[in-house]
Amino acid sequence: MKRAFYVGRFQPYHLGHHAVLNMIAKEVDELVIGVGSAQKSHEVENPFTAGERIVMIQYALQDMDIQHYTIPIEDIQQNTIWVSHVLSKTPPFDIVYSNNPLVIQLFEEASIKVMRPPIYKRNIYSGTLIRDKMLKGENWQEFVPDSVANFIEEFNGIDRLINISKTD
Repeated sequence: MKRAFYVGRFQPYHLGHHAVLNMIAKEVDELVIGVGSAQKSHEVENPFTAGERIVMIQYALQDMDIQHYTIPIEDIQQNTIWVSHVLSKTPPFDIVYSNNPLVIQLFEEASIKVMRPPIYKRNIYSGTLIRDKMLKGENWQEFVPDSVANFIEEFNGIDRLINISKTD
């Protein structure tokens, strides 16, 4: 049994995340997905709650044939204990998949194996770019799984993002 850990903010979950998780799923038996910055929401850079992001992931992965666990991971402001914090929140895992230099450094210092998955069309699939399209009223739906677009529309996520981006 091989279990992998993958962390992201998923603001929102997009097709780049989906491609990477599909690739990882072919290499392991189970996935632990950490929803990073879980305490953040209602901000332009972090408009969606941890619960909303967990639902996005669950909807997007319902057709993927792999056992997965989605766990909220709050930020802590002490990088030296961040890996211990993650380990206290998750089931045990054998390997971490990440391209984030800090995440890689911290897990390697903790002697946990890290693999760097290929980045899937980062110039297209970026939460920042997708949120920008949402704010401009442009087509953002093509960059996320249909189930995620439907869910964001269901709870009026675009209206929230527009409202929190305003100034007084």
